[in-house]
Formats: sequence, structure tokens, C-alpha cells
Amino acid sequence: MPSDVPLLAVVDDDADVRVALTRLVSSAGFAVETFASGSDFLRTIDHHEPDCIVLDLHMPGMSGFDVQGALARDHAGVPVIVITGHDTPEARARVLSGGAAAYLCKPVDDETLLAAIAAALVR
Repeated sequence: MPSDVPLLAVVDDDADVRVALTRLVSSAGFAVETFASGSDFLRTIDHHEPDCIVLDLHMPGMSGFDVQGALARDHAGVPVIVITGHDTPEARARVLSGGAAAYLCKPVDDETLLAAIAAALVR
């Protein structure tokens, strides 16, 4: 039986950020799965596609740029909200031109993130 509760994937190498975002989006009524790396996340998406992805941009190994590129090739319909603690005009332009639904800077304001998720889900 399919669920009407949207599923969000949180992909961030920082465990504290994953915990905080899980609490936030869960309290807003979303189901959430977390991943500590882009490669961990991409291993699951073919079998279990989320409704929206909250993606850290700067992670060791596979970066958020790499994950966004893979998603654009194989899962272009899934909205991506990029979060980063290292904002640059170049990163912002690259992410948004790559199709991200939103680009937010850490620390992410709770209401701003929830509004971005809501907007991404109605696209």
C-alpha cells in the first residue's frame, strides 16, 4: 500500500546535520532516510526513489556536484535541495544551472528549508 507521506533523502557527511535535519523534517510530517555519503545514497536510488533530496555540496569522496550530475542523468524528475557551509557564487551558479530546486547556506533556517521542500514537492 503506497504511502501519502513524502519521502525525503538527506545526504550529508556530518552526522550532527543528519540528525538535526531528520528531526526537523520528521516533525513536519515527512518520512526521511539519511545517507553519510553520495555513493551510499546512489546505491539505493534505483530501488527506492525519494520524493525530494536534501544534498550537502561538499563531502569527501563523491561531492554534491557529482551526486547532482548522476541524478540529472538518471533521475532528473527528483527535486534536489542543495545545502552548503561553503557558499560561493560559482557553486551557487553551478548548482542552480544544474537544476537544483534550491540552494541554501548552513546553518539552514528551519522555515526556509521546509518552504523549499514544500515548493520542490509541488513542482
